[in-house]
Amino acid sequence: MKNIVILISGRGSNMEAVVRAAQVEGWPARIAAVISNRPDAAGLAFAQARGIPTAVVPSKEFASREAFDAALQQEIDRHAPDLVVLAGFMRILTPGFVEHYAGRMLNIHPSLLPAFPGLATHRQALEGGVLEHGATVHFVTAELDHGPVVAQARVPVLPGDTEDTLAARVLAEEHKLYPHAVRLFVEDRLSIEHGNVRILDARLADPISN
Repeated sequence: MKNIVILISGRGSNMEAVVRAAQVEGWPARIAAVISNRPDAAGLAFAQARGIPTAVVPSKEFASREAFDAALQQEIDRHAPDLVVLAGFMRILTPGFVEHYAGRMLNIHPSLLPAFPGLATHRQALEGGVLEHGATVHFVTAELDHGPVVAQARVPVLPGDTEDTLAARVLAEEHKLYPHAVRLFVEDRLSIEHGNVRILDARLADPISN
């Protein structure tokens, strides 16, 4: 049974998707905690209503990124996580924090990485005139939005799309993609080899799918 800790900053709709999938699909994992850097994050109420432990580490109360990350790491590690899931967690993490969770921290980014890292991805896609846009789940590394890719979902960019319509279409795919990727980790089906992710055959995963 793996422990999953999810980090949010707001509504946490991807957190909701992961929680629901874990429960409905009966993963061999438990959502050990949902942690936010903002006390007003709406996703905390969702987690609490489902009996999931929650915590707040207010980023505004720390003088430096390093101090905040140290406090956040201490709170996360109280739950003995096998996996840390970033679900709309709006913080740039320090290299030491990332290294501590190397190979066991996932993020979802609203673009087809390596295209359009950073913010305003839907605007970047529209301004770039691309025909396809989407979302990427990747392992987190010290280089922002550049970790090994686990899975991607693609959507067409349609005539007349705005940032809002494109964002909504991508978000709907995120809610399917992220639970899928997290489940692959839970089932021990992800291997990082030479900087790339290899997805193992479910029949070879021990002991979940035998």
